[in-house]
Formats: sequence, structure tokens, C-alpha cells
Amino acid sequence: MKKVYIETYGCQMNVNDTEVIFSILAKDGYVRTETMEEADLIMANTCSIRDNAEQRIWGRIELFNQVRRRREGTVVGIVGCMAERLKDRLLDTHKVDLVVGPDAYRSLPRLLKAITPDSPQIDVLLSRDETYADISPVRTDRNGVSAFISIMRGCNNVCSYCVVPYTRGAERSRDPHSIVREACDVFRQGYREVTLLGQNVDSYLWKSEEETVDFAELLRRVASVDPRLRVRFATSHPKDISDAVIETMAAHDNICKHIHLPVQSGSSRMLEKMRRKYDREWYLERVARIRSVIPECGLTTDVIAGFSSETEEDHAGTLSLMEEVGFDWAFMFAYSERPGTLAARKYPDDVPPEVKNRRLNEIIALQNRKSLERYRHQVGRRLTVLVEGPSKRDPDQLCGRASNNMMCVFPGGGHGTGEYVDVLVRDCTSATLICDLA
Repeated sequence: MKKVYIETYGCQMNVNDTEVIFSILAKDGYVRTETMEEADLIMANTCSIRDNAEQRIWGRIELFNQVRRRREGTVVGIVGCMAERLKDRLLDTHKVDLVVGPDAYRSLPRLLKAITPDSPQIDVLLSRDETYADISPVRTDRNGVSAFISIMRGCNNVCSYCVVPYTRGAERSRDPHSIVREACDVFRQGYREVTLLGQNVDSYLWKSEEETVDFAELLRRVASVDPRLRVRFATSHPKDISDAVIETMAAHDNICKHIHLPVQSGSSRMLEKMRRKYDREWYLERVARIRSVIPECGLTTDVIAGFSSETEEDHAGTLSLMEEVGFDWAFMFAYSERPGTLAARKYPDDVPPEVKNRRLNEIIALQNRKSLERYRHQVGRRLTVLVEGPSKRDPDQLCGRASNNMMCVFPGGGHGTGEYVDVLVRDCTSATLICDLA
């Protein structure tokens, strides 16, 4: 049996793609290994969303090539978004034998057979219909509790700063029946939580002669698989968070009460320049609607500091929006220009690095304070937690997430991975709820 080693970078979609790749290669005689030195095929599943993600891959290619030189016949491959974006540059290194984009994973067995020392192989064609709906992923999680299910691929929004439409292609939704079947399968295998994945899950839309299924209806169908199966989703686009989605979440106890809703900026001027298709007022109205229907819904977000032409007034707008909303947590980044995007073509990256970093640090400091406030708000509450396994810091403690996505740590008390446990929150940090068994 040939052995394949894959490193995965970037978003949850890439994790799910890696599981699809393992499934495709397993049918061609490959088995998974976690030891690079014994692999016949070494691959990195890559991300291009930010420059530092790509820079890390260049360093890994050097390491892969060292193994390749020591072990004759070893193949090095780069797959995913970076393969799509930098195909020629990757092959020009002569350290990569295989370059495959996100829509071409079915071609891997054929390409691997065609590789010779003088003939690297490439397939980066994007598709308008590939969803891998018929492939059962090889689950790579370690706890056997939470599984990812991809419901759609690609993106049509073309935000001015984002490379995703160019690396993952046009938006297309997966047959809802195949999604429900996969949810049933993972539940039978013992999983107790699924996360529905897509670049913008709430723009999911399937149409056939028999039916039209939007994201709210898909959520309802997956939640109906079994009341013991928790349902999460990521990532949502603010322009598509409909009342129907919010009300469906509220109507089903097993749809987790957490929404990741990337705002990117609190300035309407910046949002228009980013081509986000909503403004500050729309975003705040959606937050108000969520909290009126689901008062304890967890909210997390993404924030970019220092986008093209951002002023101190724009930055202040971001800080004030974060103050008003009070996110549980945020992914926060200084803007880095991505080649090929609309922003790279039209908008100068003109905010000085020291200003970007100062603004980013102010955003981080504010969010840390708001996170602590939000977590303190949970003290004294009773929560139901799905046990994910032992705590990393104390193996005598268990950990798991509440419906609102907050991590809880609590005494084992004879409970085990995959169980639902009621806990009482007695203390917290800005990232963890410290609990007792209820």
C-alpha cells in the first residue's frame, strides 16, 4: 500500500477537502500516514486568503523537498487555493511534482500515474458543477464527535479584497438529499455534531423540477435527522441572514445558537469599497433581529484593519460597532493586498504598516475586553455541553462547547466523549467557561 501524508492549512472547507482527497486516494490504493518521512506522496492543502498563509507554504515546500531527495520516488504535491493561484510559480521551483486546484481532486489518481521526473502534472480547471456530493469523506477529526459537511462551493460575491472567487470558482449548491444522507451516515457512525460548510452558507439555494430548497429549509431537514444531532454552520454572509434562517434556528433546539457573521468594517464607506453588499445600518439591524428572536445567540465575526484609504473616522466606526454589538470573539487581521483582486487592481494599499498595526492592536484590545464581558455574562447559567474529550491542560477535566459555541471545562464525573452534559458556569476567562457539573 502506498502512503499519503497531507498537511492542511486555512479554513474548515480545506479540512473537509482533505477528507475528500483521502477518500479519492484510498480507492487508488493509498493509506493515510501522519509521518512525512514514510510517505510516498506528500501534499499540502493550501490557503491563499492572506499572504502569511502562502509564505508558510513556501517554507514547507523546502522541507518536503528535503524528504523527497532522501527518499527516492516520493512525490510532492500542492493542492487547494494556492495551487489555483500560483500554479506556474510552484512548478517553476522544480520542487513540486503535482499541482491540483480545489475542483480537480477527482483527477489525482490519473495525474499521479502520469508523473515522471521530467513531467510534473497539473490540473487547476475550475468547475461550475463540482460539489463532490457522491464522495464519502474519510473523517480526520480525532474525537469522533464533530464532522464537517460541505453544502456548497465557490462564491459569487467578489468582495474587492478577496481571492476566493478566483481560487474556488463560481457558487454552486449541493443536492440537499445527499447532504441529509451524509448527516444520517455520520450520526450512525456515532458523531453527535455536524457543521455545514460553505464560503457563504446562507446563500445556499438548490433548484430542481421537483423542489426549491434554501438554507433555512436545509437547516430544518438536517436538524430533523435526529434531535441528538447538533447542527452548526459556517460561514454566513450578513446580506443573506434572513428572518427564515433566524426563525428556523430558534425553532429547533438542536440547531446551535451561534452565528459567525463577518462584518469586516464598521464604516459604511469601507463596506462599499470592500463590495460587501450591506452597510453598517443593515448589519446592526440583522444583529438586533437575531438577538430579538434568539436572545442568547453567540455572535462572532471577522474584522480587517487598514483597508485601502481607511481613515481614523472609519477605524472609529469599526470600534464603535464592536462596542455596540459585543461579539463573543473575533478573527482580526491587518489588511494584506492579494494579487489579482479588484482591490489590488484599483485601490492602493496606502495605510502605513505602523498605522495598520496600531489600529489592529486597538481592535484586539477592545475585543478582548468585550469577550471577557460576554463570558462573564454566562456565570451562573446552566448550559448543555457536548463533550469533546479531556481538557488539554488537565486530563482529569473534560471540555466541550455549549450551543453558543463557548468552550466549557468541567470535572469528568464519569462522563465521556460524545455525551451531553449539563453544567453550571462558576467562573471564566475571556475564552473559556469554567464549570461544575449541574
